[in-house]
Amino acid sequence: MIVGLTGGIGSGKTTIAKVFEGFGIPVFLSDNQAHKIVESDKEVIGQIKALFGEVAYTQGKYNRKYIAEIVFKDKGLLSKLNAIVHPAVARHFQDWKANQKAPYVLIESAILFESGLYRHCDSIIAIEAPEQERIERVIQREGCTREWVESRIKNQWSDSQRRALSDFIILNKNISEATLKAKEIHHNLMKKVQ
Repeated sequence: MIVGLTGGIGSGKTTIAKVFEGFGIPVFLSDNQAHKIVESDKEVIGQIKALFGEVAYTQGKYNRKYIAEIVFKDKGLLSKLNAIVHPAVARHFQDWKANQKAPYVLIESAILFESGLYRHCDSIIAIEAPEQERIERVIQREGCTREWVESRIKNQWSDSQRRALSDFIILNKNISEATLKAKEIHHNLMKKVQ
Protein backbone atom coordinates (compact mmCIF):
# COMPACT_ATOMS: atom_id res chain seq x y z
CA MET A 1 0.00 0.00 0.00
CA ILE A 2 1.19 3.52 -0.83
CA VAL A 3 0.38 6.38 1.52
CA GLY A 4 0.90 9.98 0.47
CA LEU A 5 2.03 12.55 3.02
CA THR A 6 1.51 16.16 2.01
CA GLY A 7 1.17 19.65 3.41
CA GLY A 8 2.24 23.17 2.65
CA ILE A 9 5.75 24.49 3.06
CA GLY A 10 6.71 24.58 6.75
CA SER A 11 3.81 22.40 7.88
CA GLY A 12 6.12 19.74 9.32
CA LYS A 13 5.96 17.02 6.67
CA THR A 14 9.52 15.86 7.23
CA THR A 15 9.05 15.81 11.01
CA ILE A 16 5.94 13.66 10.69
CA ALA A 17 7.66 11.46 8.08
CA LYS A 18 10.37 10.75 10.68
CA VAL A 19 7.65 9.70 13.13
CA PHE A 20 6.44 7.12 10.58
CA GLU A 21 10.03 5.98 10.02
CA GLY A 22 10.12 5.34 13.77
CA PHE A 23 7.22 2.91 13.23
CA GLY A 24 9.39 1.05 10.67
CA ILE A 25 7.70 2.56 7.62
CA PRO A 26 9.97 3.40 4.66
CA VAL A 27 9.65 7.04 3.55
CA PHE A 28 10.38 8.42 0.09
CA LEU A 29 11.15 12.15 0.31
CA SER A 30 10.08 13.50 -3.07
CA ASP A 31 11.66 16.93 -2.68
CA ASN A 32 15.04 15.40 -1.78
CA GLN A 33 14.78 13.06 -4.76
CA ALA A 34 13.90 15.95 -7.08
CA HIS A 35 17.01 17.82 -5.86
CA LYS A 36 19.16 14.74 -6.59
CA ILE A 37 17.56 14.13 -9.99
CA VAL A 38 18.19 17.67 -11.30
CA GLU A 39 21.85 17.23 -10.30
CA SER A 40 22.47 13.69 -11.56
CA ASP A 41 19.96 12.52 -14.20
CA LYS A 42 21.60 13.29 -17.55
CA GLU A 43 18.31 13.25 -19.47
CA VAL A 44 16.67 15.65 -16.99
CA ILE A 45 19.73 17.93 -17.01
CA GLY A 46 19.64 18.06 -20.82
CA GLN A 47 15.93 18.93 -20.85
CA ILE A 48 16.39 21.66 -18.22
CA LYS A 49 19.30 23.17 -20.18
CA ALA A 50 17.18 23.07 -23.34
CA LEU A 51 14.41 24.95 -21.51
CA PHE A 52 16.47 27.55 -19.61
CA GLY A 53 19.83 27.56 -21.36
CA GLU A 54 23.27 26.70 -20.02
CA VAL A 55 22.80 29.26 -17.21
CA ALA A 56 20.51 26.68 -15.53
CA TYR A 57 23.73 25.05 -14.30
CA THR A 58 26.71 26.90 -12.86
CA GLN A 59 29.96 24.91 -12.73
CA GLY A 60 27.94 21.74 -13.20
CA LYS A 61 25.57 22.50 -10.30
CA TYR A 62 21.85 23.18 -10.70
CA ASN A 63 21.27 26.93 -10.33
CA ARG A 64 18.28 26.58 -7.98
CA LYS A 65 18.00 30.25 -7.05
CA TYR A 66 18.04 31.42 -10.67
CA ILE A 67 15.48 28.83 -11.78
CA ALA A 68 13.21 29.54 -8.79
CA GLU A 69 13.18 33.28 -9.52
CA ILE A 70 12.13 32.62 -13.11
CA VAL A 71 9.52 29.91 -12.61
CA PHE A 72 7.71 31.54 -9.72
CA LYS A 73 7.08 34.54 -11.97
CA ASP A 74 6.12 32.49 -15.04
CA LYS A 75 3.55 29.72 -14.50
CA GLY A 76 4.11 28.44 -18.04
CA LEU A 77 7.80 27.81 -17.39
CA LEU A 78 6.97 26.28 -14.01
CA SER A 79 4.62 23.84 -15.75
CA LYS A 80 7.31 22.95 -18.29
CA LEU A 81 9.90 22.39 -15.55
CA ASN A 82 7.43 20.25 -13.60
CA ALA A 83 6.71 18.22 -16.75
CA ILE A 84 10.42 17.34 -16.80
CA VAL A 85 11.03 16.70 -13.09
CA HIS A 86 7.77 15.13 -11.85
CA PRO A 87 7.79 12.08 -14.18
CA ALA A 88 11.44 11.45 -13.23
CA VAL A 89 10.54 11.57 -9.52
CA ALA A 90 7.64 9.16 -10.15
CA ARG A 91 10.00 6.73 -11.94
CA HIS A 92 12.51 6.89 -9.07
CA PHE A 93 9.68 6.30 -6.59
CA GLN A 94 8.50 3.18 -8.45
CA ASP A 95 12.06 1.79 -8.51
CA TRP A 96 12.51 2.56 -4.79
CA LYS A 97 9.11 1.07 -3.87
CA ALA A 98 9.91 -2.20 -5.64
CA ASN A 99 12.72 -2.76 -3.11
CA GLN A 100 10.66 -2.11 0.04
CA LYS A 101 9.33 -4.93 2.22
CA ALA A 102 7.17 -3.01 4.73
CA PRO A 103 3.35 -3.33 4.99
CA TYR A 104 3.08 0.11 3.42
CA VAL A 105 5.34 2.92 2.23
CA LEU A 106 5.03 6.66 2.62
CA ILE A 107 5.70 9.16 -0.17
CA GLU A 108 6.23 12.67 1.20
CA SER A 109 5.63 15.61 -1.14
CA ALA A 110 4.60 19.23 -0.64
CA ILE A 111 2.99 19.10 -4.08
CA LEU A 112 1.54 15.60 -4.00
CA PHE A 113 -1.68 16.76 -5.69
CA GLU A 114 -0.16 19.39 -7.99
CA SER A 115 2.44 16.92 -9.31
CA GLY A 116 -0.01 14.08 -9.87
CA LEU A 117 1.85 11.77 -7.44
CA TYR A 118 -1.39 11.38 -5.49
CA ARG A 119 -2.61 9.06 -8.27
CA HIS A 120 -0.15 6.43 -7.00
CA CYS A 121 -1.54 6.60 -3.43
CA ASP A 122 -4.05 4.35 -1.71
CA SER A 123 -4.45 6.78 1.23
CA ILE A 124 -3.37 10.37 1.81
CA ILE A 125 -2.36 12.17 5.00
CA ALA A 126 -2.38 15.98 4.99
CA ILE A 127 -0.30 17.91 7.53
CA GLU A 128 -1.62 21.30 8.57
CA ALA A 129 -0.14 24.03 10.76
CA PRO A 130 -1.05 27.67 11.38
CA GLU A 131 0.33 29.85 8.58
CA GLN A 132 2.29 32.14 10.91
CA GLU A 133 4.07 29.13 12.44
CA ARG A 134 4.82 27.78 8.97
CA ILE A 135 6.31 31.10 7.89
CA GLU A 136 8.48 31.31 11.01
CA ARG A 137 9.69 27.70 10.61
CA VAL A 138 10.74 28.26 7.01
CA ILE A 139 12.46 31.59 7.72
CA GLN A 140 14.43 29.90 10.50
CA ARG A 141 15.23 26.79 8.42
CA GLU A 142 16.04 28.47 5.09
CA GLY A 143 17.28 31.88 6.24
CA CYS A 144 14.93 33.55 3.76
CA THR A 145 12.51 36.46 3.83
CA ARG A 146 8.84 36.45 4.81
CA GLU A 147 7.97 37.50 1.24
CA TRP A 148 9.83 34.49 -0.17
CA VAL A 149 7.86 32.10 2.07
CA GLU A 150 4.55 33.81 1.32
CA SER A 151 5.18 33.51 -2.43
CA ARG A 152 5.79 29.75 -2.00
CA ILE A 153 2.60 29.40 0.03
CA LYS A 154 0.62 31.19 -2.69
CA ASN A 155 2.00 28.80 -5.32
CA GLN A 156 0.88 25.71 -3.39
CA TRP A 157 -2.58 24.29 -2.78
CA SER A 158 -4.39 25.58 0.30
CA ASP A 159 -5.02 23.42 3.36
CA SER A 160 -8.71 23.26 2.46
CA GLN A 161 -7.91 21.99 -1.07
CA ARG A 162 -5.61 19.28 0.32
CA ARG A 163 -8.07 18.41 3.11
CA ALA A 164 -10.86 17.78 0.60
CA LEU A 165 -8.84 15.00 -1.07
CA SER A 166 -7.12 13.53 2.00
CA ASP A 167 -8.11 10.55 4.11
CA PHE A 168 -6.37 11.73 7.29
CA ILE A 169 -5.43 15.14 8.72
CA ILE A 170 -2.67 15.85 11.26
CA LEU A 171 -2.71 19.29 12.87
CA ASN A 172 0.95 19.99 13.63
CA LYS A 173 0.79 22.71 16.28
CA ASN A 174 2.24 20.54 19.02
CA ILE A 175 4.64 17.69 18.22
CA SER A 176 3.33 15.39 21.01
CA GLU A 177 -0.25 15.68 19.76
CA ALA A 178 0.84 15.33 16.13
CA THR A 179 2.86 12.21 17.04
CA LEU A 180 -0.17 10.68 18.80
CA LYS A 181 -2.32 11.38 15.73
CA ALA A 182 0.36 9.83 13.48
CA LYS A 183 0.37 6.72 15.70
CA GLU A 184 -3.43 6.49 15.45
CA ILE A 185 -3.24 6.80 11.65
CA HIS A 186 -0.47 4.18 11.51
CA HIS A 187 -2.66 1.73 13.44
CA ASN A 188 -5.57 2.41 11.05
CA LEU A 189 -3.32 1.83 8.04
CA MET A 190 -1.95 -1.40 9.52
CA LYS A 191 -5.52 -2.69 9.88
CA LYS A 192 -6.09 -2.00 6.17
CA VAL A 193 -3.07 -4.03 5.06
CA GLN A 194 -3.67 -7.05 7.31
